[in-house]
Amino acid sequence: MKLGKLYLIPTVLAENTAEKVISPEIREIVKSTQYYLVENVRTARRYISSLRLGLVIEDLQFEILDKKTKPAELERIMQPLFSGVDVGVMSEAGCPGIADPGSAAVAFAHEKRIQVVPLTGPSSMFLALMGSGFNGQSFAFHGYLPIDKKDRINAIKQLEGESARHNKTQIFMETPFRNNHLFEDLKSTLSPHTKLCIAKNLTGSDEFIQTKTIVDWRKTKLDLHKIPVVFILYVPK
Repeated sequence: MKLGKLYLIPTVLAENTAEKVISPEIREIVKSTQYYLVENVRTARRYISSLRLGLVIEDLQFEILDKKTKPAELERIMQPLFSGVDVGVMSEAGCPGIADPGSAAVAFAHEKRIQVVPLTGPSSMFLALMGSGFNGQSFAFHGYLPIDKKDRINAIKQLEGESARHNKTQIFMETPFRNNHLFEDLKSTLSPHTKLCIAKNLTGSDEFIQTKTIVDWRKTKLDLHKIPVVFILYVPK
């Protein structure tokens, strides 16, 4: 029996950017795929509609795959693959499988000898790293830092120490409504000559990517509230 393929389908990072960041290959895959695993059905439907492929959205099937999905539920929603049906995995934004529950579907597929097909698209982590000017050969992505202020400050100090010891770029994020709190903690905690890159609303019309030392960031007024941001710190040799 022929097995379906698991397609990892990138989505946009910023609204109204599909024309410039979504490749013809992705459009062709979406046009021929009827079954999707997504974090948010409404977001996925809106994204597919934005591609203007002439699809009837009501004809497509969506199943939720998020951080709450249990192994038994994952096995259930992956069953179409065993009937030869191709399955698309979509993240809320960017590339699925990177700091994203889509990785669980990928792990399952490998266990069952199902072909995994990652498609090229925008990744906020890699775009920010590319634009930072920091070490791109040794880096770590830490996702979200702790919510508790004391724990968050300790985490910041640890990241700075690791960067200094191992010449390693440190990449992390925050929930958009807490960006300004994290930014203030970074400015007050990091050493003056540690470098920080802030990359906000990547690929959007108001995209902002800037690298400065902490001493220079302390002189800068910047409002990051409710804006998608990637933070990168690096201790230069």
